[in-house]
Formats: sequence, C-alpha cells, structure tokens
Amino acid sequence: MPSQYFEIHPKDPQPRLIRQVVTLIREGGIVVYPTDSCYALGCHIGDKAAKERIERIRQTDKHHHFTLVCRDLSEIAKYARVSNQQYRTLKAFTPGPYTFILAATRETPKRLQHARRSTIGIRVPEHPVPRMILAELGEPIMSSTLLLPGDVLPMTDAREIQERLYHSVDAVIDGGNCGLEPTSVVDLAGPAPLIARRGKGDVSAFE
Repeated sequence: MPSQYFEIHPKDPQPRLIRQVVTLIREGGIVVYPTDSCYALGCHIGDKAAKERIERIRQTDKHHHFTLVCRDLSEIAKYARVSNQQYRTLKAFTPGPYTFILAATRETPKRLQHARRSTIGIRVPEHPVPRMILAELGEPIMSSTLLLPGDVLPMTDAREIQERLYHSVDAVIDGGNCGLEPTSVVDLAGPAPLIARRGKGDVSAFE
C-alpha cells in the first residue's frame, strides 16, 4: 500500500487529521512525523513487526537504539527509573530537543532496552504535532531519527520523504521544515551525566 500524505499545520494541528494518524499507529502503521529537531519514524510501542520494519528501512541491526517519545514526565516514570536528581534535570530540559538515557523499568519491552545496560532512551518533544499525537494516543511512540542508509543528514522535505518511502511507510506528515540536527543525547544512567551526542539541544549544563 502506498503511504498516505497528511499536511498538518506545525503550530495549530488539525484534530481530525491527528485522529487519522493515531488510528494508523494503533493498527500497526509506521508514520514519518515532524519533531523539534528533525523528522522521525514512529510506531506503536508494543508492535514488534512495525519496529522490525523501521529497522529494515534504516538498515540497522538489532542493537540500534530506539527512543520512547513521551507526552510528559509522568509518562516517563512508567518506563524509566528516575531519581530525584534526574527528575529535576528532566523537568528543566523537557519538553525540548533532548534524548535522555535512563535505567528502564519492567514496563519497558525488552526489545527496546539496551541489551547489556537495560537502559532506554526517552524524549519529550516540544513540537505541537507529536504532542497532539501523543495526547490522542495516550501512550508513548517508539521512534527513530529518519536517517536513511547512505545519507549523511536526516531528510527535511516531506515531499521528498514521500517519494523515497512511498511503499515503506504508512503515512508521511508534512509539518514543514524541521531542520537537520537530531536531538542531543545525554546519558543519565551512570554516576554522572555523560554527553553521548551533541545535537540541537544545548549541552553546556552537562559538561
């Protein structure tokens, strides 16, 4: 099936279109959606087949790190063990263009955790489109940056994404240009914060 194309307003998303996207996610679909860093691939948290499809699109191995994209801090606490200090850090830097590595809880599917460390990447985006999707869905999205094999930079043009992934994904959400920089990744699972990737979010507070 060719992918559907949704033009969703980046600041004032249309609820009717958001509901259609959420229905696709619940039915096992893969969606390309805009974020406050760059475009991403997303699917239902419990859908193993959809996760494997994303791995095929990106040509990654089973060690590839997926991110749980959450609505807010209360949702994070279900999937990650958060100390008081970590909570203060998350409160200061979310929502925003950051991914935080935290110790996973038992609620987190094993296939989403780092095999050796039992950690999970968590993110709370600031972009209105994923925020409305998450509110309608009522649970996190399993997500990966839209960086295709052979590409050095993530894709930013939704029409071009639609052309290249026409038969690989179920929906492309055009939310305008998101930029090229992925999130900054900060590992909070160890004794001290560790900058794992410098991206869009300012990481000077962690140095």
